[in-house]
Amino acid sequence: MQSKHPQTVASLPRLFNIRVLLNGSETKLVNWGENRWAFHPELGYSERWGKTLLDAYGGVWFYTTNANFFDHNEMFSGTLSRSESPIGTFEGHLSYDWKSRTWVSLDGDLWFGGTSSLNGVAYPSTHQIGSRVGVTGSFKLDKHQSLKLSYGDGAYIRVGGNYQSVSVAWHIRGWVGPNSSLGRRNL
Repeated sequence: MQSKHPQTVASLPRLFNIRVLLNGSETKLVNWGENRWAFHPELGYSERWGKTLLDAYGGVWFYTTNANFFDHNEMFSGTLSRSESPIGTFEGHLSYDWKSRTWVSLDGDLWFGGTSSLNGVAYPSTHQIGSRVGVTGSFKLDKHQSLKLSYGDGAYIRVGGNYQSVSVAWHIRGWVGPNSSLGRRNL
C-alpha cells in the first residue's frame, strides 16, 4: 500500500537566516540592538515513516563585533568593543499526523556557547547553555483553517531561556482576495 506521504528523507539547507541588530544606542548599558549583525547558517534533516515525521536541525549563530559598545558617555569616556563567541544550536521535532493539518509533535532544542568579551577579555560567566522541551498540536477546523496550540518550558538553563511559553495560532490557508472563495465578492 502506497503512503499518502511519499517523502522519506530530505536534507534541508536553511542558510543565512540574517538578523539585523543595528538600532541600539551606544550610550545605554541595556542595549538590545547592540550595533551588530548576526548570521545563522543551518542544516536540517527530515524523515517520514508513515504518519510519523522526524525533523532535526543544527546550526550556529555568528555575531559581528560591536566596536562601539557603551562608550563615550558619562560613565566611560573611551571606546569599548564587545564580541560574542558563536552559539551552536540543535532543534528536533517528532510528529504524528492524524490527517491533513491535524498533528501533534514533541519538540526540543539545545544551545551552547556565546561567551562575551569586552575589549578582548572573555567573561566565562556569560557562557550560555540551555535546553527547552515542549509539545505542539495543530487541529484542522475546516477546508481552509486550523488552530495550533503549543507549550514549552526550560529543561536545563544556565543563562536565559528559563520561562514557560504558551501560544495559540489561527491559520488560514490559501489566498484571501477578491477572487478567492474566502474573499469578498463583487468589489
